[in-house]
Amino acid sequence: MRRVDVIGPSCAGKSTTARAIASRLRVPYIELDALHHGPNWREATAEELQASVRAALDAAPEGWVVDGNYFGKLGDFVLRQADTVVWLDVPYRTAIRRVLLRTASRLVKRVELWNGNREHLRLTFGRDSIVLWVLRYHRGFAAKWEPRLTANPHLDVVRLRSARDVRAFVQSIQATAETSGSSSESARQNTPPFVET
Repeated sequence: MRRVDVIGPSCAGKSTTARAIASRLRVPYIELDALHHGPNWREATAEELQASVRAALDAAPEGWVVDGNYFGKLGDFVLRQADTVVWLDVPYRTAIRRVLLRTASRLVKRVELWNGNREHLRLTFGRDSIVLWVLRYHRGFAAKWEPRLTANPHLDVVRLRSARDVRAFVQSIQATAETSGSSSESARQNTPPFVET
């Protein structure tokens, strides 16, 4: 496991999980949201996003962990490069709880997300609301992604359905010479237990 694609519906915990896996493997973490959302929420075109992702993967020949979906703009480009997919298949109620808590926290704390962008009331309650996105699209994720994964039979697919599953999986990962690019077995990483946030 050296090239990992972490997928799942919005608010499934992709970023937290992908960062933890990247830390365990000691490989770069690549966040597709950061490559897609430019200043003032300008969205990258398909061509721009593909070029940015290609450059990020090329810059990490020893391995990487990608967080995000963007199949509409990337197709199966990341899937074809990956050797492992970690699919966060959390319950609908979990995603709803997370999106409400996360959005409220980001609004109150004025958290900067990517390239100077922050969530604001229009994004929270308007037509492009992340809350509405989760309400509409969470349940259809599996139907869309199962055929995409089947079309890439080289992938080792790890489907995790709860925070407990995620913690156990992340804690089971040990960086080795093969996964981290290190030539020394003593380079195994001892990280603290993964904590869901």
